[in-house]
Amino acid sequence: MIDLNESLETPGGRVTIAGRFEERFRPVVDAFADNHARGEEVGAAAGVVVDGRMVVDVWAGHRDAAASLPWQHDTIVCMMSVAKGISGISFNMLIDRGLVDPEAPVARYWPEFAQNGKEGVLVRHVLDHTSGLPVVLEPLWPGAIYDCDAIVGALERQAPLWPPGTVAAYHIHTQGNILGEIVRRVTGRRFPRFIAEEVAAPLGLDYQIGGLSAAGQARCAELIPTVEGTLFARKDSEPDSLLAKGFTQHPREEIGATLNSVGWRTAEIASANGHGTARAVARFYGAIARGGEIDGVRLMSAATIGDMLAEQHNQTERMQNRPYHQARGILLNTPSSVWMGPNMKAFGHHGFGGSIGMGDPDAKLGFAYACNKMHARPDNGPRARHILEALYRVLG
Repeated sequence: MIDLNESLETPGGRVTIAGRFEERFRPVVDAFADNHARGEEVGAAAGVVVDGRMVVDVWAGHRDAAASLPWQHDTIVCMMSVAKGISGISFNMLIDRGLVDPEAPVARYWPEFAQNGKEGVLVRHVLDHTSGLPVVLEPLWPGAIYDCDAIVGALERQAPLWPPGTVAAYHIHTQGNILGEIVRRVTGRRFPRFIAEEVAAPLGLDYQIGGLSAAGQARCAELIPTVEGTLFARKDSEPDSLLAKGFTQHPREEIGATLNSVGWRTAEIASANGHGTARAVARFYGAIARGGEIDGVRLMSAATIGDMLAEQHNQTERMQNRPYHQARGILLNTPSSVWMGPNMKAFGHHGFGGSIGMGDPDAKLGFAYACNKMHARPDNGPRARHILEALYRVLG
């Protein structure tokens, strides 16, 4: 591995790009640096794992909008819905262990869920966003998003918006709430604790869902959201839309204040507030892409991974009108919405603003890109793509 510590000229001034990489993968590092040189970043990190080996681990720029705090080796950042991929795959570990049947009703594990016509909601409907519960309609207070149990109670009482299993609508926050309650009922542990104990600790991952300590928050990168042209603008301009209803439990404040708040960083929001490093997410996907094992740690069987990656549907979901090749708790490569390289077998999840975690089972590849400057695009954008294009040129 080559140690990296170079000064890079950007439109905003000089920044340091640091980390380690194997010489063969220098073009990947160059593509990462090019994003900064073009002025497209404030701070970012990227990680690449190939057949269980970390071959790229780089970071650059600053972790705050004022450009006063350099991004460092242990800087963590909220990658938004990248958490859905981590949570969804982790949930499949329960299926692998025979603790949950994806074809069973949610109410088998959570009897109170079977209210208001939800007896037919299957576990797999939650995993593929067709449960009919993409939003919480019960009037709750601003900031209720931080109270997972309150959201779970409201979802217990709510009727599905359409017959379960028929319509895909991206569950911005509710997927994590529902899956998390199933995890709690089956294991006796809350979802963040399950992920911490069964995934992060065995693999040595610097990644967690909410629950950040004061020390963890001190090394967090500041998220710098763009509102114009994004879902944050649409939720205000289209208050009666399904998208707007997905944010009614958020505090009544600027989105940047919410995403950088103690409340956001400490709450259990398993679909959205995972904080970690790019190297951690790349290592996680590197394990799954190798059939579920890395460095002697097995998360699940190759057979379960094969079942998990079978396409469930290819719909244009109703929340943001985006097409998705949807697997069981994870997305498959969908070039128009989230490009994951040239292999249509690639799988993963992007996060609002540009971050992504993904795996490629043929290349035994785990890849992650994390950023704090959030872009104004409905797709995953050009920054991660630029790095991935370089990566696949190296891989041939």
